[in-house]
Amino acid sequence: MSPQANANLFAPCPRGLEATLAAELAGLGATAIQSVAGGVAFDGDVRVIYRANLESRIATRVLWRLFTQPYRSEEDIYRAAYEVDWPQHFEVTRSIRVYLTAQRCPLKSLDFLTLRIKDAVCDRFRAAIGSRPDVNTRAPDVRIHAFLDATQFSLYLDTSGEPLFKRGNRAAQGEAPLKENLAAGILALTGWQPGTALLDPMCGGATILIEAAQIALEIAPGGTRGFGFEKLKDYDAALWQALRAEAEARRKPVVPLPIYGGDLYGDTLKLAQANLSAAGLEAAVQLKQANVLEISAPAAAGVLVTNPPYGERMGEQQELAGFYPKFGDALKQKFAGWNCYILSADMNLPKLIKLQVSRRTPLFNGALECRLFEYKIVAGSMRGTKPVKA
Repeated sequence: MSPQANANLFAPCPRGLEATLAAELAGLGATAIQSVAGGVAFDGDVRVIYRANLESRIATRVLWRLFTQPYRSEEDIYRAAYEVDWPQHFEVTRSIRVYLTAQRCPLKSLDFLTLRIKDAVCDRFRAAIGSRPDVNTRAPDVRIHAFLDATQFSLYLDTSGEPLFKRGNRAAQGEAPLKENLAAGILALTGWQPGTALLDPMCGGATILIEAAQIALEIAPGGTRGFGFEKLKDYDAALWQALRAEAEARRKPVVPLPIYGGDLYGDTLKLAQANLSAAGLEAAVQLKQANVLEISAPAAAGVLVTNPPYGERMGEQQELAGFYPKFGDALKQKFAGWNCYILSADMNLPKLIKLQVSRRTPLFNGALECRLFEYKIVAGSMRGTKPVKA
């Protein structure tokens, strides 16, 4: 791919964030943008590919589409994959892995189809240069993604490598951590802007806080990690270094920010502190061990955003049924003037918290369906009002 040529690209993202990602990609120079379920299709040259990997906070990957064409049989899949000039894209010394996803595919074995695509890549190398690349299922140099629907076969080269939510700066993770790109997308949905007070009173590993601090300080999320495009033959090292330098020049010095986090448990707060330290942001965010029911608003107005625990077992559900009304009381009494956002897989939360929902946005945390509930807290009672429907 020449530096001036445009490629057909696709960036998957957490479901529910497609429109947010589309707006972000437009700001990074993407064209022909089209939101679809689970991601955004767009066009872009090498500069756009590099910038999207370096600067997108919401994309999961940036995939370069090699082709889309009809198929009817396993042999059609093999022949289409074989027709790609793989030695043009990467050296035989690079290890590979093929990933396959399908919807309504009439063919029986997806494992067999994955094997056939891998065979096609290796056979094309063997025919061209007499040797084939190795397969590495753990840490491949080159990731090849295939997608099948009922009639069409699409094949992609992964320009990202590791998923983009792996920023390369997490020291440790707690139980069921929030993905970084989902946290960034939630912040975008809240409309929070740097300079406005932000509080996560149940901050866990501090994912939301770290994403907010990086946004406020204009820190490129991919600035400390490597990418799949660096393993491809057309890698433009000079352009990449120039783009990284441009991003680094925009970065602001780390200073204390009006970004606050709390948690009931000291061990959890130590985890949050370790992650902030690993990201170089311990001086930017203020942490405090506190019960969310007793915490006070750190400013007259701001944004509260949190991902509280949800109950899977009956005992946990009963405990949360007692917690949520108290949480609603605390918000009403102490956070007048604040906009509060709660991500939860518990669809009974609005009924239990007894505050009026002004907006609810469907989101997915991995495979888990959630809602982002918005509460605009005003002085005076909001009890007894009818919540909006999903």
